[in-house]
Amino acid sequence: MTTRGPIEGVAVTPLPIRPDPRGAVLHMLRVDAPGFAGFGEVYFSEVVEGAVKAWRRHRRMLSNLSVPVGRVRLVLVDGRPGSPTAGTLQELSLGRAEYALVAIPPGVWSGFVGLGPGTALVANCASEPHDDDEVERLPVEAGPVAYDWDAR
Repeated sequence: MTTRGPIEGVAVTPLPIRPDPRGAVLHMLRVDAPGFAGFGEVYFSEVVEGAVKAWRRHRRMLSNLSVPVGRVRLVLVDGRPGSPTAGTLQELSLGRAEYALVAIPPGVWSGFVGLGPGTALVANCASEPHDDDEVERLPVEAGPVAYDWDAR
């Protein structure tokens, strides 16, 4: 049986949106933010409505995710042996209405599903540049836990 709840080391920080009649400014991450672990690269992942992108975990990299466009459900599973929350599953809804930065420590499995409408944009400010040897992947149907990705 999988435990559900917060995962130790996963930080969820609400982010400011600065309204402007010409278009809002959405903040994401600053070098002086608590928990900032360095800069490696920033990349964006599009997720179409109903599409699932899962599973992956990093061995060294800290991922800092936000969703400035669209909406996704982020699913995390603590895959760190010896962690007090090992095996715990955490679900987060992210998007403009729930605009936040989610810091995912190394060893935590992650995946997301596009909740729509339309395409969502997931931004990741990673603590180090991408390295294929540093990331571990599993097919969506063979993840660390059985999970129903229905977009609900």
